[in-house]
Amino acid sequence: MQDVQGPRPGSPGGAEEWQGLGLRRGEVDFGGSGKKRGKFVRVPSGVAPSVLFDLLLLEWHLPAPNLVVSLVGEEQSFAMKSWLRDVLRKGLVKAAQSTGAWILTSALRVGLARHVGQAVRDHSLASTSTKVRVVAVGMASLGRVLHRRILEEAQEDAPVHYPEDDGSTQGPLCSLDSNLSHFILVEPAAPGTGDGLTELRLRLERHISEQRTGYGGTGSIEIPVLCLLVNGNPSTLERISRAVEQAAPWLILAGSGGIADVIAALVNQPHLLVPKVAEKQFKEKFPSEHFSWEDIVRWTKLLQNIASHPHLFTVYDFEQEGSEELDTVILKALVKACKSHSQEPQDYLDELKLAVAWDRVDIAKSEIFNGDVEWKSHDLEEVMVDALVSNKPEFVRLFVDNGADVADFLTYGRLQQLYRSVSPKSLLFDLLQRKQEEARLTLASLGAQQAREPPAGPPAFSLHEVSRVLKDFLQDACRGLYQDGRPGGRRKAEKGPAKRPTGQKWLPDLNQKSENPWRDLFLWAVLQNRHEMATYFWAMGQEGVAAALAACKILKEMSHLETDAEVAQAMREAKYEQLALDLFSECYSNSEDRAFALLVRRNRGWSKTTCLHLATEADAKAFFAHDGVQAFLTRIWWGDMAAGTPVLRLLGAFLCPALIYTNLITFSEDAPLRTGQEDLQELDSLDTEKSLLYGLRSRVEELVEAPRAQGDRGPRAAFLLTHWRKFWGAPVTVFLGNVIMYFAFLFLFTYVLLVDFRPPPQGPSGPEVTLYFWVFTLVLEEIRQGFFTDEDTHLVKKFTLYVGDNWNKCDMVAIFLFIVGVTCRMLPSAFEAGRTVLAMDFMVFTLRLIHIFAIHKQLGPKIIVVERMMKDVFFFLFFLSVWLVAYGVTTQALLHPHDGRLEWIFRRVLYRPYLQIFGQIPLDEIDEARVNCSTHPLLLEDSPSCPSLYANWLVILLLVTFLLVTNVLLMNLLIAMFSYTFQVVQGNADMFWKFQRYNLIVEYHERPALAPPFILLSHLSLALRRGFKKEAEHKREHLERDLPDPMDQKVVTWETVQKENFLSKMEKRRRDSEGEVLRKTAHRVDFVAKYLGGLREQEKRIRSTTAQCSCPPWQIRWPKAAPPGALSTVVGEAGWQLLTTAGVLMTRNTPGLASLLRTLELPGLPPVGPPL
Repeated sequence: MQDVQGPRPGSPGGAEEWQGLGLRRGEVDFGGSGKKRGKFVRVPSGVAPSVLFDLLLLEWHLPAPNLVVSLVGEEQSFAMKSWLRDVLRKGLVKAAQSTGAWILTSALRVGLARHVGQAVRDHSLASTSTKVRVVAVGMASLGRVLHRRILEEAQEDAPVHYPEDDGSTQGPLCSLDSNLSHFILVEPAAPGTGDGLTELRLRLERHISEQRTGYGGTGSIEIPVLCLLVNGNPSTLERISRAVEQAAPWLILAGSGGIADVIAALVNQPHLLVPKVAEKQFKEKFPSEHFSWEDIVRWTKLLQNIASHPHLFTVYDFEQEGSEELDTVILKALVKACKSHSQEPQDYLDELKLAVAWDRVDIAKSEIFNGDVEWKSHDLEEVMVDALVSNKPEFVRLFVDNGADVADFLTYGRLQQLYRSVSPKSLLFDLLQRKQEEARLTLASLGAQQAREPPAGPPAFSLHEVSRVLKDFLQDACRGLYQDGRPGGRRKAEKGPAKRPTGQKWLPDLNQKSENPWRDLFLWAVLQNRHEMATYFWAMGQEGVAAALAACKILKEMSHLETDAEVAQAMREAKYEQLALDLFSECYSNSEDRAFALLVRRNRGWSKTTCLHLATEADAKAFFAHDGVQAFLTRIWWGDMAAGTPVLRLLGAFLCPALIYTNLITFSEDAPLRTGQEDLQELDSLDTEKSLLYGLRSRVEELVEAPRAQGDRGPRAAFLLTHWRKFWGAPVTVFLGNVIMYFAFLFLFTYVLLVDFRPPPQGPSGPEVTLYFWVFTLVLEEIRQGFFTDEDTHLVKKFTLYVGDNWNKCDMVAIFLFIVGVTCRMLPSAFEAGRTVLAMDFMVFTLRLIHIFAIHKQLGPKIIVVERMMKDVFFFLFFLSVWLVAYGVTTQALLHPHDGRLEWIFRRVLYRPYLQIFGQIPLDEIDEARVNCSTHPLLLEDSPSCPSLYANWLVILLLVTFLLVTNVLLMNLLIAMFSYTFQVVQGNADMFWKFQRYNLIVEYHERPALAPPFILLSHLSLALRRGFKKEAEHKREHLERDLPDPMDQKVVTWETVQKENFLSKMEKRRRDSEGEVLRKTAHRVDFVAKYLGGLREQEKRIRSTTAQCSCPPWQIRWPKAAPPGALSTVVGEAGWQLLTTAGVLMTRNTPGLASLLRTLELPGLPPVGPPL
């Protein structure tokens, strides 16, 4: 086998070498208005087909074929049916275009080739792409070419002019078809050696069928060659018989006339292949011809030879079964030729690759994966790569359903190969190329000589660049992904970032199998924006909620980077967040406790991140608005206290902690503490599953510490300690304490600012120093929130995340203003400036209360609405400022042309028009009838403040216009904008508020129990724990949890089962949809129509058979066509009734057809017997 992707060693290259092989090349200019030019070559009949094939590829630069359709048929003018003309002019060219096929046809402008040439011409005129073209190569015997001498005298370096074809022929001579662009002209063979053209064409077809070419993926296939028979005369039988001996598949167009109809009628009935029957067929198809008996006998033997290879022949009647396209029929013919002589999977791979390349999964299901061949996983690896690269999710599903094992298939080397096949026009290609360039520059800066020059050729991406791209999108959720697969290296990667060594020695072994193949394929599909394939991988993998949220995060980030607006819109409209939401709904409806565990479980396939963390990163507000997530947050918010405890009771217990141990506060019911060693070892048993899923760490701590407390201080001390921890550790208590103390802080700030703010050296006073200490504790808490929350994140990222919160920005502004104000306050010369700055700072601290009120169910959504309306106000101020400046400058120029004081210009241009909007109109300075500069002490007659009365009427007119526009038009516009914003936001305000509620709950869940200024004690406690235990003990046991292996596997399996239930419901809804029902009904009606068409054909054959048989038709035994009930199962009840009625009507006059239909057990047919 040879690969046709490049020139082979020893192939001819120069003109002298081609001439030495007997080839004479040239170019021909056709006359007429088209000014077409074609290439031709004159070859001897005995030329080697490999030389001719090399000429087509290397010299004429034709694209390597993925299929060759050799058109065989009538080469004389004949009456062609309309449907046959459509098949040739549309179906054949379309099939060649969609499959990358060559068409081998006659080079003469006569018969079938004339219509093929016209179809190629129409395609070339209609096509707008230079890359997509139909290759039609014409072959003809030089002895039949009109104006042969012009071509024989042609020189290679000078095109010859070929006369325009006027449609006339001169006996057996015909002109070349100017619609073709490549011609192979065969010189006449020596006498007695047969037809040189036919022999060369057979050898060329055989040679091409032995070549291999890459198509649609990474592998290669043998180039399939299919002969298409249309019409034809009896002499074509010799050509067909020779080709059949070479195992060439044939497609016979039944109904096209000539020898094609003869073969269609007799090839499937070898018992009728006798000279008498054949003679009748020839006389019927060729009524104007007279054949000798010797020719009939010879042709009958050829037909018998042809019929002995039924697997190579596919008979198709487009007039009867015209619902399929020609490319579909061609692929079925190729598969049929392969099926009948082999049951080995390797013999079907080429046809399977063609089905993948042509995207015909229906043919693959019905013809290849029909149970006749036992497929192994390794047999499907190559076509699996083709289906993945060419984005054929239906084929991937088909391969997996028929034996492909993705766990064995996906190695890290093959995954790297998939990423290297990314389209150069995609965003992922640009991102990978950018990461590769960054790595090269980094190595170059370190002195690596090989990294100074960019590599030649297309970039060869590695998993190192892939992991860096994923790191930009998923942050901690892909930590350690595609790095060294050794256990020690992986654990270190999970614990925290390490310094990456120079080069790529962290990359895993490319021969190693992927640890999570479905996740890796899912990420590969998501990064390429292949939603259908990614959805299938998501359905097949585990940890579905986490995977869908990760995809949502990736696509939201990529949509900001995508420059193509249509692609970016498709990314934003992806339904991964909805998949996560629907799957979690299914889980929540099945088990609340397990659904809660699913939210906080550290997903091992996503670098120990939780679903809540992924949803936060993806900004999945709809996910947080789910009732199940909100119920979990409510449980976290109240801790171990009963949900819905009145606020007054919490205040009472907060002010008097002794009330905690009364019935004032209700705590959740606790199971009896079992402190045995078996209880600690069997935490995954059924009776402890609920407590394990909800409060694993706290429950274990109680089991461990309970014996110690009971042994040291007795059960009463354990009771006091437990209730104290439950009350002060609940986020609602922490929030309440912070609110109370914040109000106290504002009260102290107000008192200092209004009553006890003394200048130096009398100040600062004691309350003011207390205020300074209070703010100092607030600063410490902000530092803790910004830099001491996550041990695995570097400082720059921590600061970036901290500044990303708007309320943290507000805190930073408030603290900065406080520091500036205190600094100025300590300087006697800047004391008043310090008071001013602190007064402004008090306003910022007060506005900070809005964040506290966001937890309220009624106030929270309204805050969202107000926030959105602020944007409308800014747009309104833009329009208003235009009118303010225009009116203010004009009135200033008209009323006070000589007043150059800047402060007054500013007041009259901006400040005074703004006040006029609200009704403060100074008529004494505007209206001429009321202006009197002598009566006002500030408006003297010669003062610049005295208004000018020159164009007073114009000022009044401008005032009226200004008030009309601002008070009527702009104010109503602002009200309309507010109304529209309220209507739009109100529907989503609840969702936005629930997302804010989650952030607030998480914030106070992680905060120390004590509020400022007493929070300093909590900070000291955290510092001591860090110093003695060498690690920070975070309060995150309710929001992030590592489950024991048995319980973790149980939760993962349970989620997978719920996902299968969810997908089953989706599939059921899809099947029950109106469109699907209509599609199935149309399919059944089409099946019935085809079956009835087949019955008509059977009737014709029965009539023909009964006319040639001497026995009565009711004595003929017909074989059963189908088992009882099989047809009714396929066509359904309605189709069965229709078929039965048609059978009764059609068999009244055809007893033979009645016998055939009785084999199908159709009810209602007349009894068997002789016709009346």
